[in-house]
Amino acid sequence: MKLDLKAFALAGGLFWGLGIVFLTWWLLLTRDKRGRGNRYGELIGRIYPGYRVSPKGSVIGLFWGFIDGFAAAGIFGLLYNHFAKKT
Repeated sequence: MKLDLKAFALAGGLFWGLGIVFLTWWLLLTRDKRGRGNRYGELIGRIYPGYRVSPKGSVIGLFWGFIDGFAAAGIFGLLYNHFAKKT
């Protein structure tokens, strides 16, 4: 069975991008009373340029997360299709 690469990559991009959005809003809702986020937000900011734990940061995270998830799912789909032919 062969994967549709475009559909699989789009699904991976949406899944990862929306995951970053939901994580950002979770961090916003659960941060401490001083307004500080936590280390997860700092880690994501080191990976995705321009990202901060903020509403604007969730949009930036959606963009970078979509690109990241799209590429990862696309590569996974290519590898899957390559190895599925051999069996």
